[in-house]
Parts: sequence; C-alpha cells; structure tokens
Amino acid sequence: MASINKLTLIDSQFRRKAAICHALSDSGVHVEPFEHAAEITRRWPDSATILVEDAEDNVVTLMDCMAGSGNWLPVIAYTENPGTHQVAQAIREGAVDYLAWPFGAPDILRAVSALRENASALGMLKLREARARSRLNRLTRREREVLVAMADGLSNRRIGEQLA
Repeated sequence: MASINKLTLIDSQFRRKAAICHALSDSGVHVEPFEHAAEITRRWPDSATILVEDAEDNVVTLMDCMAGSGNWLPVIAYTENPGTHQVAQAIREGAVDYLAWPFGAPDILRAVSALRENASALGMLKLREARARSRLNRLTRREREVLVAMADGLSNRRIGEQLA
C-alpha cells in the first residue's frame, strides 16, 4: 500500500475529527484538521488528499476553490449512513471516492492508495471539469440560451431567428 504524507480533514464534529486523527496517528500520516471547507480556502494546501464530511456545501466549496486556483486535489467525502443519492451527488460535485462512517485508518489508506494509481489522469479530468463548471456559472442567461442552441446543432442564423 502506498504511503501518504498529508491528509487534510474537514469535519464539523470534534469527536469524529479526533477519532480520525487518532486512527491515523500510527500510520505516519500528517493530518491537518479543519472545521469547515471555507477555512481551507484561506490556506490552500500545495498537495494533500482531502477527506471531507459531506455536509452543507463542503464538496461544492472545495471544487469551486480548486477551479479558481487551478490546483486539483483528490477529495474523499464521507458521512454516517449515506444514501445512494447522497453518494451520487457528492461524486457528481467532484468527490472521487466516498466512505461510510465509521471507518478506520486501513479504509482511508486503501482509498488514498487507489487514488494515487489514477491521480494524474483523474486530476487533469477533474480540474478541467471544475474549470468548465466555473466558466458556465459565469455565463449570463442569454449566453446560456445561445450555448444550448449551439449544443443542439443549430446554425448561427437559426439561433438568431429562434432567440430573436
């Protein structure tokens, strides 16, 4: 199993955060804990795997920050008793893996090792996706209408006629 050096942990529950840090203390992994995703945006890590509680808008906040900085880091989301819809939503938002709490150090290390095998290809893909989402979010309503018409294969003339 490949070793990891740094793990950024985002969790609003103090006890769970302490349990995760304690579980990883013997593995040689440096854990940097935060309470909310907004905190990490002020001091973005150069390289780390992010383990984030899937609560509020933590995953979305992280993806927006990555798109803005151009520095993609793998995100593993988790929560207690996740539903299928919740896991799928987190993956759509940009998480690359999902764990169900409670979990131990072996589960985290296994997930991170699997990420490392695909890191470069996955990183470029996720970074491009995050940048594209960021650009789409900046479009005006009219620009979105034109983009949808272009995606439907309409010519410039037909788009002009359709949108007047």
